[in-house]
Amino acid sequence: MNLEEIKKDHRTSYLASSLEKLLREEAEVREMLASDDSLHEMAAKELKFIQEEKERIEKQVQEILDKDKAEEEFPNEIVLEVRAGAGGDEASLFAWELAHMYEKFSEAEGWQWRVNYESKSDLNGYKEASFEIKGKDVYRKMRYETGVHRVQRMPATEKNGRIHTSTASVAVLPIRKKVTIKIDPSEFEMEYSRSGGKGGQNVNKVETAVRIIHKPTGLDVRSTNERSQLANREKAMSILTAKLQQLEEEKEAKKYAGERKEQIGTADRSEKIRTYNFPQDRVTDHRIKKSWHNLPKIMEGGIGEIIKDIETGAVGNEAEE
Repeated sequence: MNLEEIKKDHRTSYLASSLEKLLREEAEVREMLASDDSLHEMAAKELKFIQEEKERIEKQVQEILDKDKAEEEFPNEIVLEVRAGAGGDEASLFAWELAHMYEKFSEAEGWQWRVNYESKSDLNGYKEASFEIKGKDVYRKMRYETGVHRVQRMPATEKNGRIHTSTASVAVLPIRKKVTIKIDPSEFEMEYSRSGGKGGQNVNKVETAVRIIHKPTGLDVRSTNERSQLANREKAMSILTAKLQQLEEEKEAKKYAGERKEQIGTADRSEKIRTYNFPQDRVTDHRIKKSWHNLPKIMEGGIGEIIKDIETGAVGNEAEE
């Protein structure tokens, strides 16, 4: 293990001085042994102790690096977006129900849930909304929720007893500590407006809400629930970066999608992943071709079994590739 690399890395630099001290002691013992062979037994014990201490510190360094690598692959912070699709008011109500389902699941997992932005329909459903979720294993567990969710049921407004089909899309965006995407300031426009909702009079009087438009892609992100314009701007930029990163990952995934016999998905919003059939009290995930029952419980956040089964199916498919 390279001492200079340990020194330079802020995650492990505090262990470098202990390792340096051990290396000096090791050199001194070897030098002493070279000048007096009668000290062989004592020196051997000392060298053994020093070696054990070095291995302990090196193991500690490796654990820190491995943990950071794992967090980079599966960060503990995501942005979850829901957007109403086909189906008018019924689609917006379903989008709200999906967000509610994920919020309840987050509560059960002990994750933090915060609203970034909400745009509501006349019936108080979601046209679109964005949420921040923080907590252990949040991306690892939520990463396969991206895609189109379809609902089949009889809306309360339906007079002829017909089953309607509506859709809502979900996007899960990991917020990584290290990003490879660089955004040129000339590539985006920033707009400011007054925030609605909670936060007191100050929120409504000052233009704290931020909207960023990325001109090359047309991506549009908003952050309205932070208390200052600066905080909303930083949050919106982190979401935009995550979206651009996801676009790159989607491109890469699609390159190799044709080579897969089966796949859990390409993290593409346009992919229909799941159907919630209320008349039959059944949820079906089309990627692993499996169904679960008890929709009332599922819609109140009881999706742990679904997420576990999908992750198991995903790992199985990856192993076959």
